[in-house]
Amino acid sequence: MCSFLHDFSINDFALFSTSPYHAAIKTTIREAKPTDTATIADFNARMALETEKRRLDIEVVRQGVRALLTDPAKGAYFVAELETNGATTIVGQLLITYEWSDWRNGNFWWIQSVYVPEKFRGQGVFRALFHHVDQLAKSRNDVCGLRLYVDADNDSARKTYERLGMKQTNYELFETDFVLRGHK
Repeated sequence: MCSFLHDFSINDFALFSTSPYHAAIKTTIREAKPTDTATIADFNARMALETEKRRLDIEVVRQGVRALLTDPAKGAYFVAELETNGATTIVGQLLITYEWSDWRNGNFWWIQSVYVPEKFRGQGVFRALFHHVDQLAKSRNDVCGLRLYVDADNDSARKTYERLGMKQTNYELFETDFVLRGHK
């Protein structure tokens, strides 16, 4: 677990927020556990609605989260927690999945399922999650880099990732989705 006191500039991590900047908060970052399934599934459903206007089947999402949390080969969720008056609340999440690169003889860690509830945006929660994963990746010999994809219309997220030192690549994303239909 890592604890960070966040003291960053306005809107460093307002990925989708229009809310004003709040005071910095202290979060603890940890790897998610199966007992976090309901919260992570709820955050994923909220993210899909906010970013893609998709209403997901929450039971399917719960099953997907549970499957990942019980099989480390699929990836790892990290959560940011805030303690207030003795109670702990999850205030953000980030998922890592793996892509083998034969060119580099290592894994790229893909950052996915990023979500911070609106009332906690702009307070350094995503930066803490990103910093934790970045440091963890750099400490391992089998990780060759971090990647993520961002919606083409999400300028706020794009700016956030650039501020964190990530660079846009020449790659574009193509897919054939066998489950969710009707991408824009």
